[in-house]
Amino acid sequence: MSASDLPLRSPASVAIFTCILTQGPLGRIEVGRRTGLSQAAVTKAVAPLLEAGIVRHDGTLTAAGPSGAPVRVPAPGRPVHPLAAVPGARSAVGVKVTDDEVIGVVTGLTAEVERVARVSLADSAVPTVVEAVGEVAGTLLDSAPASLLGVGVAVSGDIDSGAGVVRHSPLLGWEDVPLVALLERRLGLPVRLENDVRALTIAEHWFGLGVRSTTFAVVTIGAGIGCGLYVNGDVVSGAHGVAGELGHLPLAAGAGGAAGAGGGGGGAPCRCGRSGCVEAVAATWAILRGAREATGDPELALGEAAELARSGAHPVVRAVFDRAGAAIGTALAAVANLVGPDTIVLAGEGTDEFDLYEPALREAFADNAFGAAVRCAIEVRPHSFDDWARGAAAALIRSAVRGRT
Repeated sequence: MSASDLPLRSPASVAIFTCILTQGPLGRIEVGRRTGLSQAAVTKAVAPLLEAGIVRHDGTLTAAGPSGAPVRVPAPGRPVHPLAAVPGARSAVGVKVTDDEVIGVVTGLTAEVERVARVSLADSAVPTVVEAVGEVAGTLLDSAPASLLGVGVAVSGDIDSGAGVVRHSPLLGWEDVPLVALLERRLGLPVRLENDVRALTIAEHWFGLGVRSTTFAVVTIGAGIGCGLYVNGDVVSGAHGVAGELGHLPLAAGAGGAAGAGGGGGGAPCRCGRSGCVEAVAATWAILRGAREATGDPELALGEAAELARSGAHPVVRAVFDRAGAAIGTALAAVANLVGPDTIVLAGEGTDEFDLYEPALREAFADNAFGAAVRCAIEVRPHSFDDWARGAAAALIRSAVRGRT
C-alpha cells in the first residue's frame, strides 16, 4: 500500500487531507492556518481530493464547545465552502487477535464501525490464527461498501510494524512470527500490523482525544497492562518499536502471594519470565491466580472473584483487587511524571471491575504523582473488543494516508 491508493501526491496534500479527515469540516482558510500552508497550496491540494470523492463540501463548520471538544455549527455563508472527508469513500477492515478469539470490523475512512464479525480460536497456534483472520476478513469483505484500503491487524506484545513481524507476544506464545507475509499470502490484500494498545492510541489520536488534547496516554488493563502515548503531535512508536510497556515496569516488587504477604525474590512471577512486573499482580490472569489461591478454589471465575470482593464476605479476595489497583495507580503516576499528559484513558476488559480497583488506584496515583502531575485526569472507557479492532482499522487508515505500509 502507498499514498498512490489515495490521491495524495505530496507532503502538503497528506497534511491537508489529514487535517480535513481528523478535524473537519473546516473552511480552506482554517485548513491553511492549521497546516501552516498557503491558500494556494490548499486550493491546489484540495482539487484532486474533491475529484476523487474522498472530500466534499459540507454545510457545517466546527468550533470549540464548552468542554473544548469540537461541535458543529452552521456555516456563516456560502463563500466559506467548508470541507469534510467522505466516510464511505473507502473501506477498511480491522482485526484484533486475542488468545481465544479473532474480532473483526469493517469501517469507513473515519473509522466508524459498520459491521462486526467474530471467530473463536481452538488454540493460538499461528496457522489457526491466520486461518481465523482469513475467515473473519472474508466475511467482512463481502459487506465492504467501498474500495478497500486493506486489513489492519492488532496483536499484543513486541510488534515490528515496519517488518510486519510479531517479535514477542507472551499472550499468544509467539516469537518472530512474520504475520504480515502469512496474512497477505492468505488474503491477497495489503496488511498493516500494529501493537494493539498503540492501535487504540492511534484511533484516539485521529478520531478521539487527539482533536482536543496535546498530550495523552491510553492505558489498557486486562489480560495485559499496556500503554500508548501521544506526545508532540504523534503517537510514540519508540526507536525499536517498543514504547509504553507499562505492564513490565518492576513496580510490583515485593507483591507476592494472594494473601498479600511480601514476596521474596523480587515479587510475583510474570508471564514474561521476570518477576515484580505490574502485570504480575494487576493483569486479570494474575488477579484470578491470587483469588484462587486465597479461596482455595482452583475453578473460581473472575466474575465470581469480583462478586466475593464486592460482597465484603472475603476480605482477602478484596485485598487482591486492592493490590492490583495500587500497582496500576503507581504505574499511572509514573506515566504522569514522565510524560505530563493532560488525560489518561483507561480501557480494556479490566475496566469491568474498575469499581474494585478505583479506591487503591486513585490513592496510589495521588501518593506517587509529582507536583502538578496529580492534575492529570483519569477517564474510564467502557470495554468492547470491537474498539480494539477499530483501532486496527484506524492504524491502517493512518498508514494508507501517510503512505507508510
